[in-house]
Amino acid sequence: MLSSPGNVCELSCNGSVDTLSEYSLWIAQRSGDHRSSGRLAAGSAARASLRDRLDPADDTRGSTAISTPTPPNAATWTYAEQFVAEDDVLTAARSRAEEVGVTPISPGVGAALRFLAAALDARSVVEVGTGTGVSGLWLLRGMRADGVLTTVDVETEHQRLARQTFTEGGVPNQRARTIAGAALDVLPRLTDAHYDLVFCDGDKREYADYLTEALRLLRPGGIVVFDNALWHGKVADPAQRDEETLAVRE
Repeated sequence: MLSSPGNVCELSCNGSVDTLSEYSLWIAQRSGDHRSSGRLAAGSAARASLRDRLDPADDTRGSTAISTPTPPNAATWTYAEQFVAEDDVLTAARSRAEEVGVTPISPGVGAALRFLAAALDARSVVEVGTGTGVSGLWLLRGMRADGVLTTVDVETEHQRLARQTFTEGGVPNQRARTIAGAALDVLPRLTDAHYDLVFCDGDKREYADYLTEALRLLRPGGIVVFDNALWHGKVADPAQRDEETLAVRE
């Protein structure tokens, strides 16, 4: 679903229209008015507004009924994930992630991040959750040639492996700034309204706080992206009440 009421755009992919990955993404755009930057797209009103713009003659636009998409099958997922192939550098980074117990973003999400960074002509990007550099390298490959990625992770060993990935990917040292520490300790120290994109793939229980910090960090027109927006199907299941699911859902 894509909607753009007022100052914020929200994009989420699910069901038959999700060609990014099973993880899915949640994306919001910072407005030019900082006071209203926290207003987020809201369900039925946003859908009705979008329907009106797309087809003013549609006499069903007042209906609240929403068709249920057919979930993609395994072959569709495989096709979508392999559509943009990863090179040897990313493959090696994935192997290192497996060795240290890190779950990197999928190739589909990586391709989406590269696209977003390129569309923004991003000069400055913040990443929460460095891992072994898979998502960071995808972002760097979409950013402008002089762009700088600031990536935060509590695990120094993960950041060491990420720097190895960036080096193998031909990224100059000055383009990747790794900061070891808890995200909610580091983000408040970063410069207001300085960043084009903030990508969050950290502790799900802290997602609401990440959003608060991201909206402060983003320049007008910048975007914040959350991985695991649907949390492997748990968000839509009211029976799922664990702490992480509740945090992502809210």
